[in-house]
Amino acid sequence: MSAYDTNNIFAKILRGEIPSHRVYEDEATVAFMDVMPQAEGHVLVLPKAPSRNILDADPATLTSLIATVQKIAVAAKAAFDADGVTIMQFNEAPAGQSVFHLHFHVVPRREGVPLKPHSGKMEDGDVLAANAEKIRRAL
Repeated sequence: MSAYDTNNIFAKILRGEIPSHRVYEDEATVAFMDVMPQAEGHVLVLPKAPSRNILDADPATLTSLIATVQKIAVAAKAAFDADGVTIMQFNEAPAGQSVFHLHFHVVPRREGVPLKPHSGKMEDGDVLAANAEKIRRAL
């Protein structure tokens, strides 16, 4: 397995070098809107600790991370009046991981509405800001 790259895009977001629409933050984790959402309210939840993925993460990091994933899932489901929530997490490129900092996708879902592709088209910043505010209110 490759080493953790301190210049991956999520590491840069965590350092404040790239802006994000943050939804939640505590001492160990951060959650922000996915800029290429697969559904309205798509959030990414990351540990602040550098971990390439779940395969090299410290178990203590995973404990705080999954608690935040649950908190965000509950809030996103409520904020978007969703029927359910898809939680996704990928490990290494063959499994679909494209950013090599451990993260979970939290995607509110509605019955019968398919996920949009995770394309190269970025969502409008005003839409992301409004969606982030909905989730923050639901927390």
